[in-house]
Amino acid sequence: MFKWLDDFLNSITMYRLAVYGLLTILAYAVILAFWGALFFTGPQLILSSGVLYLTCVSSNYLLSRLFKAQTNVESSTITALILSLILSPFTKPSEIFFLVLAGVLAMGSKYLLASNGKHIFNPAAISLLILNLFGVGLSVWWVGSSIMLPVVSIVGLLIVRKLRRGHLFITFVVFAIIMILLTGINHGFAPKDLSVQLLTSWPVFYFGTIMLTEPMTTPPTKIPRLVYGAIVGLFFGASFRVGPIFSSPEFALVVGNLFSFLVGFKRRIVFTLESKVQLSPDTIEFVFIPNKEFSFLPGQYVEWTLQHKRPDSRGNRRYFTIASSPTEELVRICSKFSDKSSSFKKALKVLKVGDGIVGSQLDGEFVLPEDPDVKMVFIAGGVGITPFRSMIRSLLDTGQQRWMILFYVNKLEDDIVYKEVFDEGKAAGLKTVYTLTDIVKVSEKWRGKVGYIDENMIKEEVPDYEDRVYYLSGPNMMVDLYKKLLMDMGIKQSEIKTDYFPGY
Repeated sequence: MFKWLDDFLNSITMYRLAVYGLLTILAYAVILAFWGALFFTGPQLILSSGVLYLTCVSSNYLLSRLFKAQTNVESSTITALILSLILSPFTKPSEIFFLVLAGVLAMGSKYLLASNGKHIFNPAAISLLILNLFGVGLSVWWVGSSIMLPVVSIVGLLIVRKLRRGHLFITFVVFAIIMILLTGINHGFAPKDLSVQLLTSWPVFYFGTIMLTEPMTTPPTKIPRLVYGAIVGLFFGASFRVGPIFSSPEFALVVGNLFSFLVGFKRRIVFTLESKVQLSPDTIEFVFIPNKEFSFLPGQYVEWTLQHKRPDSRGNRRYFTIASSPTEELVRICSKFSDKSSSFKKALKVLKVGDGIVGSQLDGEFVLPEDPDVKMVFIAGGVGITPFRSMIRSLLDTGQQRWMILFYVNKLEDDIVYKEVFDEGKAAGLKTVYTLTDIVKVSEKWRGKVGYIDENMIKEEVPDYEDRVYYLSGPNMMVDLYKKLLMDMGIKQSEIKTDYFPGY
């Protein structure tokens, strides 16, 4: 039903979607301001947004040079846009200073309030909270007004769908509503009036879809994310004041960020290239040495930042699943390259031994079940094989056995990678089924399957197919097709796990 929407979202990076979405909201607000529907004028909003943009971009650039840190070229733009939609535009020149201060504090927090190079707090939220503590109350959250709701909700829900954080947003909203209703009823307000006001005149959608879901400051797995959403929701809906500290959306988010820091991945790691291996004609494996201890679960992914000249519209960050096992000292990722590769991939391809790339935001729940008796079927296409390489290598190195069948789909035999690991995987209980889709070029010596995976192939190789959990990893279109195939065969959606990260 939403295939066209998902195809669009998969064609754009998370950061670029955030930039375009926030610009759309801002443009809508400018039109309303010129129309006289907001409490400030169009020129005031345009000039204030310009000040915040110049401040955030310039201060982020200077701080990144000072701290010798690789940084996302779009992050400062996103922070500037977020602040522009919260802060009251200046009405006189003397107020420009406070906008500049807000931008500098936001960017400075990424470097000064950080652990092992990874920022702890949402930059916009911590900036607003610091200003509040010193009595500079600039945050009016005007973006939460009812007239802004149509565009804000559309943009916000697109971001939530892109990140697949619907569970986080819903948890936040539920707990925020509960707390607001309890607080309001205690003060004599009618529940019906409170509910309407909450959804139309509070920044619930803007805060919950755009700020709450920031990947860098949210927990890496689902259960902690639900707790995170509940904590932020409770503080968002609470009403209190203790000295200079009072309830506000920014305070709620900062409290949530602290929880996320305690349970999440707390460091940015520099990975130094040790070697490159040509795995297939168009696939290269990159082998890195981490500068710090790096712990992860087989099947998880990392966000990688590679500073390079003139990054294209897809930016300087990508997500790659880790191909190595936690038992290995070196960290491996692999990528397929084409003539039309992005600027990031072109820079990655020419990376030299000794060069560094930054890894942060460890995430992903595409991991082995804790119960060793669960029977599994893995379906991989192309470089979607990487999480399974990590899993099998880990099982072999730790002496574990599982019930596993791997279907590995490639166009040509030369495209197959990590075959030696999967052959060795027999000792861990793995059965591997290779299949090639380019029927014309299949060698007479080929002993595997030919053609795409279908119902007959699965039933032939997996007699107990109804009793297994399925793991799908590969191009989005392939994953969607095989997920539909499995569901048509009667496999429950809850028994199908897909490898997902927010953008390539």
